[in-house]
Amino acid sequence: MHADSPVSPLVSPAFPARKTLGLTGHILFLVTDPTRMKAQLQGAQVSQTELESGAIALRDDVSTDEITPVAILSHFDGKLARYPYTGLKLGDQRPIGVNAVASGDFCVTVAGKRYGKGSSREHSPAAEKLAGIQLVIAESFERIYRQNADNIGLFTSTDLGLVARIQRGVAISVDELVADRDALAASILRSGGLLRFGQLHMEAVRVAAPSETSRPQTLFEKIIGRHALNTSFMGTDDAQPGPAQPGGGSAPGTGMFVRADWRFIHEYYTGMAAHMLYTTFGKPLVLNDPASVIVFEDHTSYVATSPAHVTGGLVPNVLTMCLAQREFVADYGLRFHRTLTDEEAAREDRSSLAADVAGISHAMMAEHYALPGQVVVGTDSHTPHSGALGCVAFGVGTTDMANAFMTGAVRMNVPESLCIELTGPLAPGITAKDIVLHLLALPKIRAGLGVGKVFEFCGSAVERLTIDERATLTNMTAELGGLTGVVAPDAQTQKFLRERRGVEFAIEPWMHSDAGATYAGHITIDCASLSPMVASPGDPGNGVPLITLDKSVRVDIAYGGSCTAGKREDFDQYHAVLAWALRHGLSVPPHVKLYLQYGTTAVRDYCVAQGYDKTFAAVGAQMLQPSCGACANCGPGSSTDAAQVTVSAINRNFPGRSGPGQVWLASPPTVMASALAGELMSFAALQTRVVQVS
Repeated sequence: MHADSPVSPLVSPAFPARKTLGLTGHILFLVTDPTRMKAQLQGAQVSQTELESGAIALRDDVSTDEITPVAILSHFDGKLARYPYTGLKLGDQRPIGVNAVASGDFCVTVAGKRYGKGSSREHSPAAEKLAGIQLVIAESFERIYRQNADNIGLFTSTDLGLVARIQRGVAISVDELVADRDALAASILRSGGLLRFGQLHMEAVRVAAPSETSRPQTLFEKIIGRHALNTSFMGTDDAQPGPAQPGGGSAPGTGMFVRADWRFIHEYYTGMAAHMLYTTFGKPLVLNDPASVIVFEDHTSYVATSPAHVTGGLVPNVLTMCLAQREFVADYGLRFHRTLTDEEAAREDRSSLAADVAGISHAMMAEHYALPGQVVVGTDSHTPHSGALGCVAFGVGTTDMANAFMTGAVRMNVPESLCIELTGPLAPGITAKDIVLHLLALPKIRAGLGVGKVFEFCGSAVERLTIDERATLTNMTAELGGLTGVVAPDAQTQKFLRERRGVEFAIEPWMHSDAGATYAGHITIDCASLSPMVASPGDPGNGVPLITLDKSVRVDIAYGGSCTAGKREDFDQYHAVLAWALRHGLSVPPHVKLYLQYGTTAVRDYCVAQGYDKTFAAVGAQMLQPSCGACANCGPGSSTDAAQVTVSAINRNFPGRSGPGQVWLASPPTVMASALAGELMSFAALQTRVVQVS
């Protein structure tokens, strides 16, 4: 099926008449044992007794990178049915091959905790549904994955007791599956998905009338209250949520819609969104407030040299996907930013390419668009990046964005908030990346405390952090499992807006959390006690102090870049280590490849103006134009062999995320020090080694 096919497999043609799910196929248990996983694909069954006794264990932390690896995201139609779980890694094996699920007559998937971690890609539940999966059962779900599943009519449940009943052939009712969901989610599922729901029930969307509250509020609640929408729900017998109450009046867990000041999308999602919209509404579309829609081409600048895409024969698919986005942009006159290839960047006349305003979407939103007090939504899990400026920024799936294009309304569930207090001065050499890796490794966070919540960062250490460093914290709210991260605007915010954007911004009196505001939890971190952190391969939550590693870890690739670590201050940190190395006669060992990739062209131009480019060239770093690149396995810096070890400043290291090798996460200084040492090493340890040798 192609993008212009008359029927979309992801949009139900009408309200589903069924009251039960006829689950007559097999159940696929995602277990930790690769042998049992393979046996299921050959027809073997897993019994409830085996699960209850612990004879086999369900796999926790199944990421969307494993459900649908990056390399297949150029598909946005029925071809996705061939690929669910093809990236699932059990030990050193990937037991589920192409078309295994669709050909195995599976209708239910069962897994463990925090299912659907990572990317906001709607391709994951879409691939499952298209392969025949009607229901996913897990101990817990990540927010974006579950909302995406709702939006396309894929049922999910946290009731593992359903398994035994399904195995006995009992039909499971839709009423039971939606009984514990909020009213909005239940109505969307009954409607067959969000687009059908919106088409039938969202006849009028308007800003809610102001309401007063004497309850102390968080900054998040205040911002959402000022963006809450009343919606007209028509023609349904289902219980519907009442109007969202401004001022954060809706209880946690309540479904609601908000107005976004900015909506942005990138090339991996635009073709799918257009396909859905044309199937549902026809062509041409009447978009809601197109001036507030921004389109980015920020993942594919280096796709022609991406090992995963070249060896997989996927480059033509990606180019077709990009063309679909460009056609959509042209048809509706949307604001459009591209990243640049090396060839384009070398041209003298780049005016047509908007070279001074190009880069990764999240960094671009902070550099050019987002303002304190606004709501920003984007089709990428790292959208919370802009929360560093004191706005509410969160990621949504393709269907959510498609609906927002038409109605201006963005669906969300009212979250609880966590207060993350960072105290004391930062210990020497400690960066925001070290802080967030420490936070990710806390047992409560690893167990899912942050899932779906707002992370509000405050405290004396936060006050000392620049906006670039704060953006590292809020950006990686995605890895923490949260809806978003936010820092109240202050003098640092005003300085950033004035110096980077030429904006004189007056902070309004309401732009802070009130004393006595309600939080679901409070975590305090003494930043003076931290030491450089790394996260071992497999999950960003595998964080340990680097000093505690009991053996050396050889490094083959060192990569600095991505939305998380391609900002101006990140490059200040890269340069500080490399300039010190040159002064002490150090160079990168021959067996190490060092890549540095700018986040935006503004960052690149800053580095050139500072003379950093000369230092980078002197140490032999390969410089790359702004793009998501190796972070999403889309360019140079990705591994090509399972034996390779990468130390990277990116945000996540799920299996296969940056190639088949092992990826350790670290801060910018640690990545550079490790590149110079040829093994994992902090900058302080490298300095000590050099002093001892000399």
